[in-house]
Amino acid sequence: MIPFRDDNPTRLFPIVVVTIIAANVVIFLHQWLLPSPEDRIFVYTYGAVPAIIVGRITRDQLSSAGMPFGPLQPAWLAIFTSMFLHGGLLHLGGNMLYLWIFGNNVEDVLGHVRFLIFYFVCGTLAAAAQILMSVHSSVPMVGASGAIAGVLGAYFVKFPYARVRCLVFLFFFVTIVMLPASLVLLLWFLLQILHSLQPGGGAQGGVAVFAHIGGFIAGWALIRRFEPRRRRPALIRW
Repeated sequence: MIPFRDDNPTRLFPIVVVTIIAANVVIFLHQWLLPSPEDRIFVYTYGAVPAIIVGRITRDQLSSAGMPFGPLQPAWLAIFTSMFLHGGLLHLGGNMLYLWIFGNNVEDVLGHVRFLIFYFVCGTLAAAAQILMSVHSSVPMVGASGAIAGVLGAYFVKFPYARVRCLVFLFFFVTIVMLPASLVLLLWFLLQILHSLQPGGGAQGGVAVFAHIGGFIAGWALIRRFEPRRRRPALIRW
């Protein structure tokens, strides 16, 4: 099942969502066009390496072991830069599709500046969840999916009854169904839980599922706090 559109109009043009998508695409193209081994150096430099971020190992130690690193310092900056890197075209396309479908309405609720802050806070908490579950890993974490999972959690809270159009594959048949957003997002979240319970689930198939889980919970828990308070209408006193 692949969601591709929601029937949930917005009032504001999602300039932040569009900018994030454009930035991810441009950086991916830059990464893709780099020759070897510069592409590998780029990923190791700007990806988030859990063992380095928690201080279990240094960049110099990994470099001496053959891991290529550039000059990015301090190490925690990689938590933010890693949100703009992707491991392949499908990785990028899937993330940007989900951000486009669900991000515009969350940006509409929060406003542009609050949404941008919310996005990075969720991405940071998602990365922290994955790092805590893989503190010994020297493999770079890349992708915007943790931050986008926060957007999904927020959408689940704010628009549970919005209708989402999904492609459903039934063996050799493909059909389109309309499902409530709460069902689509709950199934997505439960799938992440199931992946996390499998052997090696912390990075099942190279996917940082704990970042997905942590990001979704962060968005679900924080959306109300980020939502601007509505001003009470002025009263005319007689």
